[in-house]
Amino acid sequence: MAGRSGSAQLRIEPVLSTRDLERFIRLPNRLYRGEPGYVPPLLMERRAALRFDKNPYFRHAKGQYWLAWRDGRPVGRISAQIDELHLAQHKDATGHFGFLDAEDDPEVYRALTATAEDWLRAQGMRRILGPFSHSTNEECGLLVDGFSARPMMMMGFHPPYAAERIVEQGYSKAKDLIAYDYDMTVPPPRETTRLLRRAAANKRIKLRTVDMARYRDDLSVILDIFNDAWSENWGFVPFTEAEIAHIATSLRPLVRPELVWIAEVDGTPAAMIVCLPNLLEVVADLDGKLLPFGWLKLLWRLKFGKIETCRVPLFGVRRRLHRSPLGSTLVMLLLEALRERVAANGFRGGELSWILEDNMPMRRIIESFGGQPYKTYRIYEKPL
Repeated sequence: MAGRSGSAQLRIEPVLSTRDLERFIRLPNRLYRGEPGYVPPLLMERRAALRFDKNPYFRHAKGQYWLAWRDGRPVGRISAQIDELHLAQHKDATGHFGFLDAEDDPEVYRALTATAEDWLRAQGMRRILGPFSHSTNEECGLLVDGFSARPMMMMGFHPPYAAERIVEQGYSKAKDLIAYDYDMTVPPPRETTRLLRRAAANKRIKLRTVDMARYRDDLSVILDIFNDAWSENWGFVPFTEAEIAHIATSLRPLVRPELVWIAEVDGTPAAMIVCLPNLLEVVADLDGKLLPFGWLKLLWRLKFGKIETCRVPLFGVRRRLHRSPLGSTLVMLLLEALRERVAANGFRGGELSWILEDNMPMRRIIESFGGQPYKTYRIYEKPL
């Protein structure tokens, strides 16, 4: 597909070669290097995520990447994707955009977004929503608050100017996603502690950590709870079996069993919480590269190094227990079990993310434990 040119100097070209995909992957490193909220991701991980033949997302989706070029160098990038699972779930003729990173130039943003819009419109989409890299089950939203906050794994970085540039192209807010900072070394307030003591007396509830001898089975349980718990949430797309297998393999080196919990009610799994060490602490000085000696550094640091922060990317209670006293009890017990183990393992604090801005029951519980909102990610939409 031919790109749309904003001027004689600016051109938009599809990413068709391995060399251009490498340029696409590395562009944010040039744009954001030195920003306090940015750490270069591992290039190997990004290559696997972006290749159509490697990421199981593309078994139910199609997409295209573009680079913006000026004076012989890339100055911006964007993706457009159509997810058949999203269309089946929401029936809204909506396509997505993502990986939008560019120099602070309205012309570049205009040309990139117009190209993605044209591609989606040509395939029958009537609305564009994003950014997603690639779906709600991966990196979501544009950072609009908390630019200098600590970098966190699987949570994107964008500079302050990006939101203004997107709005200039006719996009408006669809939804905000909230990231909570949580100092896990601090016990919850007295009133919350009293509630926890009463909750712990419930004999129907049993909490256990993930069993690494049954890792695949337990991960399937966790993601099954997630698919059920989030099934009526805004923007939800279920994990497929292929994606579950992919996640099981890619996350296993990071999983610490004491940080992954399942809650059972009457012997049946009913809720879960997954916490992972913040990988970006470990790779911050590798510049995204694992060769020639990065692998050794990474493995040593994961096994023996001191990691101070962690992130909770998955947290949920089965839908039948939503807005019930038992559901709230499970959330509180899981949070406290995790907090105690995190603190005992030397972590200073963590991030609970992301939480939908209007998920007030979950937000109130997190805040009752001392969680503080410290970053906001925004999803934008535009009719086509």
